[in-house]
Order: sequence, then C-alpha cells, then structure tokens
Amino acid sequence: MTSTLRRAGGFAAVGTLSLAAPALGMAAAAPFAAVAVLAAFVITDGPVFELFARPGDHEDGRLNGLASFSLAATGLALLATVPREPMPVGVFVATVLAVAYGNLGSQLAAARVDGDGPFAAVAGFVALGFVAGFAGQVVVALAADATGTVTIAAATATVAADIAFVAACTTLVAALVRSALHERDDPVVLLSAGIVAWVLGTLVVSVGTVEIAAALVVTAALGVVSYALGTASITGMLTGVLLGLLTIVLGGFGWFAVLISFFAIGGLSTKFRYDEKRARGVAEDNDGARGSSNVLGNAAVAVAAVVGFAATAHVSVGPVVGTAFGFAFAGSLAAAMSDTLSSEIGGLYDSPRLITTLRPVPPGTDGGVTWQGEVAGVVGAAVVAGFALVLMPLAGSDAFVVGTVVVGGIAGMTVDSLLGATLEGDRLGNEAVNLLATFTGAAVSGGVALAFLPG
Repeated sequence: MTSTLRRAGGFAAVGTLSLAAPALGMAAAAPFAAVAVLAAFVITDGPVFELFARPGDHEDGRLNGLASFSLAATGLALLATVPREPMPVGVFVATVLAVAYGNLGSQLAAARVDGDGPFAAVAGFVALGFVAGFAGQVVVALAADATGTVTIAAATATVAADIAFVAACTTLVAALVRSALHERDDPVVLLSAGIVAWVLGTLVVSVGTVEIAAALVVTAALGVVSYALGTASITGMLTGVLLGLLTIVLGGFGWFAVLISFFAIGGLSTKFRYDEKRARGVAEDNDGARGSSNVLGNAAVAVAAVVGFAATAHVSVGPVVGTAFGFAFAGSLAAAMSDTLSSEIGGLYDSPRLITTLRPVPPGTDGGVTWQGEVAGVVGAAVVAGFALVLMPLAGSDAFVVGTVVVGGIAGMTVDSLLGATLEGDRLGNEAVNLLATFTGAAVSGGVALAFLPG
C-alpha cells in the first residue's frame, strides 16, 4: 500500500468521527477541534505523523493538511449545532464522509485502474463519496430514532430519495471544487459542499425514490458519454451532471430535457467540421471539450431560474411568478443555443461583418457576424422553444410560448455579439459574455411572461 493511499485511509478514519454527532449534540465539533489541535501543535513526528504527513508537512513540522481538514469539519459541526436554523446534522455528516471517503475512493481507483487516470480518480471519488454520504445519513436517522429525538435531519434523512439527493449534491460539489481548484484544498471543498447541499436541500419539496434514482442514472450516464465523446472535460462533465441533477429534482424531467437539448446540440455543433474551423482559427480550445467555466457560463442562469422556480413553493407569490421563472429558464437556454450555433455555423463562412459597424472583419473576430450564423442562431432558439412548448408547463398559447422564448434567444445572441464587439477581450472574458447573454435571454423571456400573462 502506498503512502498516499494510507494517508487517504487515515483521513477517512478521521472523517468517521462525524458519526458521533447525533450522540454528542452541541459538542459535535469537539472531536475535530481536538484533532486540529493535535495536528497543529502536538504531533510533530512518529508513525502518526508519517501516516498523515503531506508533502511540505515535514518542513513545517506539523500536519497542516490534517489540521485544515479538521478545522473545516469543526466549522461545519458548529453550523450544525447553532441554536437557530442549524444545518441538518445529516448534511454535516454526509459532507465530511463524502469528502473523506471520496479522497480514499479516488486513490483506490487511481491505483487500480489502467487507462484514463484522471477520470478513474474522479469516478472513484464520486462513487465511494456518494456511498459514504448516503450511509452516514442513514446512521444519523437511526440514531435520532433510537434516542427519540426528532430533528430536521431525522425528518428528511428517513426518506431514501432525500438522502440520495443530499449525498449526490455533496459528492458532486466536492468533486467539482476539488478538480477545479486543488485536490488537497480540503477546507474549501468541505465548506463549499456542505453549504451548497444545505441550501439546496431546503428547496426540495418532494422527490420520489424512483425519480431520484432515474435522475442519478440519467445524469451520470450522459456525463460519462459527454466525456467519452470529447464534448466535455472532467470538470465540465461534473458541472453538467450536477446542474442536470438539480434541474430534474427542482424542476422536472421536462426541464432537464430542454437543458440537455442545448448541451447535446451545442456540443455536436462544436465538433461539426472541427478541423476546418481550427484551420480557420475559429475553433473552440481543448478540442471542443467544454470545461466547467463554459458550462456555467451557458447554463448557470438557467439553473438559477430552476432554483427560483423551486423557491416560489416556499413563499407567497402568484403562480405567474413561477411561470416567469420557467420562461426565464427557456429563454436563457435559447440564448445559449442561438449564440453557440451562430458562432459554430457562422464561423464556417467568409466575409463576417462587425455587428456595430457592419464593416468586414477577419473570421473569428469577436462581434463578427454572418447572415448564415444569424439564421442558424434563430433556428437554435426555435429548437429550444419547441422543446419548451412540448416538455415544460408554460402558460399561454403555443404561439405566445414559442414567440417569447425565441425573442429571448435572439436578444441574448445579439447582446453576445455586441459585447464581443465592444467589451470582450480586455474587459470581459468569453464566459462572462456568455453569462450576460444568457441573462439577457432569461430577462427578456421572463419579463414578457410577467408583463402579458394574467397574474
């Protein structure tokens, strides 16, 4: 067994201390606080030091990695024991176990699987992290039942679907942050995963066991396929799976189908005649594989709309507000599809013109448009509108639904080109431009729904 694998096992053992939280109550943070003190000030050599020592710890003479991991776990434990509106204990336990055992799963997979090492490591992290997070919540629920204590954690953790949702959220967020930042940045990973799972868990009204199982299988399968086809990087795959899961649970499978239509068609359009686009200097980097920033730039607004839709179930607002969030979701994706197709198709044609002056510019110039690209963009918006009409519960006549979504898509595509011609480069990056364009699509479509639908 390698020292890296032994160290991961040691961290998993420390993470298991979180299972004592139901019995310790307000003192749930004590075990991790004690480990943090020992790691930072007491254990300076010997076999325990060698077990947990990471590169650099020998120079400092203290276990910085273990101390930071334990301090982050201490912080989450305190959030789970504050007097008013605490983090559910199940979320705390699931987060610590998902990160600790996820790291162990990553090391096990990397050591035993030949071929794509990074993919195997991420798959190992997600698989074992999910199992550990799920099992930890079951233990919390059983402990609460045994003591007769009815808590938020016990009320939700006794439902298998809710347990699976929390375990999946914590594991996917942890895997994504870990992959995007640094695989050893445990404090950021722990805190991010715990807080995100806490917030999202409060928005779930009800989700069935079959529904969550189908959501996990479908999103995981599509994520693996997107990575295998080269349309997404590892971080892009994780981001897509997480956003897809949230869309299914908070919106529904119809919403997810609209979302996946963009990723599927947009990804294929990026690969379409890729070598030709690369020779012309207009191809996407990384062989067309979408990273997390690209996925978020195009889909973050859509998922924010799903979250807003779910939040309307918890506040007293009229039904038109929830419908407006649905239109905002479709409008943002119509804008993303319009922009993607206009760029990928339009980039294959000569004589682009700058949208602000209509002067000819070289292919690939930010803000340069072609009539072929504009037509492709309108078609892309219409495709999303068609999916939204059939699959989403949007109010209004068919013509109103399609027209509202298409108008939002065209508005977003136009804003993307205008920003490209004026601000992109020195002031704004491509992902920021995509985000603003999709926000425009959401604002236009959602605003039209609010203005014209009866409240």
